[in-house]
Amino acid sequence: MDGDLLVNRDGVRIVSQSQVETPPLIKPSDNQISLADFDACKVIGKGNGGIVRLVQHKWTGQFFALKMIQMNIEESARRQIAQELKINQSSQCPYVVVCYQSFYENGAISIILEYMDGGSLLDFLKHVKSIPEPYIAAICKQVLKGLWYLHHEKHIIHRDLKPSNLLINHRGEVKITDFGVSAILASTSGQANTFVGTYNYMSPERISGNRYGYTSDIWSLGLVLLECALGHFPYSPPQHGEGWTNVYELMETIVDQPPPCAPADQFSPEFCSFISECLQKDPKDRRSANELMTHPFINMFEDLHIDLASYFTEAGSPLATL
Repeated sequence: MDGDLLVNRDGVRIVSQSQVETPPLIKPSDNQISLADFDACKVIGKGNGGIVRLVQHKWTGQFFALKMIQMNIEESARRQIAQELKINQSSQCPYVVVCYQSFYENGAISIILEYMDGGSLLDFLKHVKSIPEPYIAAICKQVLKGLWYLHHEKHIIHRDLKPSNLLINHRGEVKITDFGVSAILASTSGQANTFVGTYNYMSPERISGNRYGYTSDIWSLGLVLLECALGHFPYSPPQHGEGWTNVYELMETIVDQPPPCAPADQFSPEFCSFISECLQKDPKDRRSANELMTHPFINMFEDLHIDLASYFTEAGSPLATL
């Protein structure tokens, strides 16, 4: 319990100050999980304002990921945090990383998450450089199912879809993470402005400060998949140097220049078409996650019985265990 945020195994509840001062709301029978129940193993990720550690539950031996985000926030921001964490914890979808428990202590949010032992798609890309089309199609199919769930079941926009927010495991599963966290960061003290990397995959309408909807995530997905295919971020810096000189130069390019496309001499017509459907400057011209599920590219390799489990395990980094 911290201020007006109460957390136990049933999730997050907002309580009034009068309730806070009454005898305990968390009964011993609630069997509440606490941070003391976990042993920290090692840091497995950094970014999005926080650190992710591999932790092991002392009593069951099960591994989890513990994400800690330091936040100097006002009391008024807590209701927003509680709402986002509720969304996180109520999500039950095979294509979204499970959030088991959330805590708010000493100015930090701690979230106990499902552990994905293959790391992120960003980690994977560092090893393989680029991904062949059949595997991209298999990855994309899972991400679209996750986006459909977030958009149509939860009615939320991810806002920060990028390779580091797509996690993989040795079973060949691809899951979306950080969909609640990005909203928290965006809504508190303008902190989202400090995350330069986030802008890379942001849709033109968001960069311009216009209204945006679910299809802003589809733009981000298109850039992620094109990066997987090309082996580099789809927008090239104007000069052959060390990259973009600043984030505003990149943002200007995304808003003013034609969108990138998949080179027709390197990729199948189906893949080129799929990327084009995602990377439309006008959000009204983009397809929804549900509509993209029926695109020919998604199912064109089904006869090959693509084995993502073997691909992730053999081609990627060693599994991120102890």
